[in-house]
Amino acid sequence: MAVEILADGLHFGEGPRWHQGKLWFSDFYDHAVKTVDMAGNVETKVVIDDQPSGLGWLPDGRLLIVAMHQRAVLRLEYDALVVHADLSDVATFHCNDMTVDATGRAYVGNFGFDLDAAITGGDFAGALAAYEGAAIAMVEPHGHVHVVAAGMRFPNGMVLTPDGGTMVVAESLGRRLSAFDVGIDGTFTNQRVWADLGAVVPDGICLDAEGAVWVADAAASRCVRVAEGGEILQEVATTRPCYACMLGGPDGRTLFMLTAESSLPNVASASRTGQIEVTDVVVPHAGRP
Repeated sequence: MAVEILADGLHFGEGPRWHQGKLWFSDFYDHAVKTVDMAGNVETKVVIDDQPSGLGWLPDGRLLIVAMHQRAVLRLEYDALVVHADLSDVATFHCNDMTVDATGRAYVGNFGFDLDAAITGGDFAGALAAYEGAAIAMVEPHGHVHVVAAGMRFPNGMVLTPDGGTMVVAESLGRRLSAFDVGIDGTFTNQRVWADLGAVVPDGICLDAEGAVWVADAAASRCVRVAEGGEILQEVATTRPCYACMLGGPDGRTLFMLTAESSLPNVASASRTGQIEVTDVVVPHAGRP
């Protein structure tokens, strides 16, 4: 599949969302939420005093932003950012990705431990063995916080099926996609393995209209399309390691892939190797985000 570079010069892009004719995304070390249009024009929309990650919108159109270090969800009120929800009692380390449902409930994951220190500290295996997992928080539209899942192996990207009944979660350190049934009150039940991914380290994910999930493989320069059960249906090679993906564009058939040379903070913050790579696919976007 032919891949093109839509935009470059980013530090590290995450949380891509197709919204109102543009791709919205967070650029970690610019501390900014940005957009890019189909012509490759990048615009900074919001700057925060933190590292932004997951993005979403309330039903009335107000923007929600995950503030990673603050362990909070921020809400944009006109030109001011306010704390929508404090997640510090749930998140045991940096918060990361988020999916917002049709009612305005926001689901937010977190690292659970200092991943970068584990990678650079020389005993990653030991740190991983001691890792107790992380919780997923559900934030009600009015800001109240509940734990809906615990002990997750680094919960990352999340997708909600069009009927709102199933949430699929990327567990990066578990190398799997897990699924939950979602109740009418937004709570999770019936946890199960949706796909064992083997060598794939899932980061950001998105859902298509055939029920397959596109997975950004943080361990390789690729994005893969996975069926329930784990069969890899398609693979797109990217020019750099791939950390997030989103289906969008005018017909929902543009696959946006956010790539960079490294996810390590000391590397990504010091250089601008981040890119948005695109390709056309056959099956369009579905579900949320």
